[in-house]
Amino acid sequence: QVQLVESGGGLVQPGGSLRLSCAASGSIFSINVMGWYRQAPGKERELVTTMTSGGTTEYADSVKGRFTISRDNAKRTVYLQMNSLKPEDTAVYYCNLRYTVLSRNLEYWGQGTLVTVSS
Repeated sequence: QVQLVESGGGLVQPGGSLRLSCAASGSIFSINVMGWYRQAPGKERELVTTMTSGGTTEYADSVKGRFTISRDNAKRTVYLQMNSLKPEDTAVYYCNLRYTVLSRNLEYWGQGTLVTVSS
């Protein structure tokens, strides 16, 4: 059973930084995409950033230049460095893992970690 465990959320002042981590466990195909999504109160879940196992990244326009995704494939962990945080970044951040095996598309989610940006 694949599990994703996030850590690193919390309360931070505007302009501050936080680093989120997400560790994957279980049987995982080595070629995959890991990333982060977020859901603010009253809004739909949205893409923040993803990174393939080969290193290709994708960022939402709203976080470009402020957030950086990285991953350690050996540790099966993905990180999200968030700098210059704004109140509108307040949301529950979810780790996501997806891959395709034998034409089956598999997708997993973490439990979410709350990030609150407020003075």
